Amino acid sequence: QVQLVESGGGLVQAGGSLRLSCVASGRTFSTYAMGWFRQAPGKEREFVAAISSSGTSTYYADSVKGRFTISRDNAKNTVYLQMNSLKPGDTADYYCAAHDSGTYYIVKSYGPWGRGTQVTVSS
Repeated sequence: QVQLVESGGGLVQAGGSLRLSCVASGRTFSTYAMGWFRQAPGKEREFVAAISSSGTSTYYADSVKGRFTISRDNAKNTVYLQMNSLKPGDTADYYCAAHDSGTYYIVKSYGPWGRGTQVTVSS
């Protein structure tokens, strides 16, 4: 069973940038797509971005398109989320997850999940 560990969260001012990382254990990282989701207090977990197993295809929520970039390094078993032009509305816990089956855009298509990293954007 793959295990995922996120890092890179923190406090940043609006307009700033952060890069999140998610390291996966196991030897099959390059065989599955990966996704990033976020969950703000009192809200449901929502899709942010996904990347195919090879890294050649990426998918984004409209709310982050043009500001966030997902990438992966299969040699390092790591997926990244570069977040630029951050807004207070981006404040949330961010989770990475391994894609299991189905559409990339919904929570139930993924598992297992990391434990999350907190991102706070101040105005």
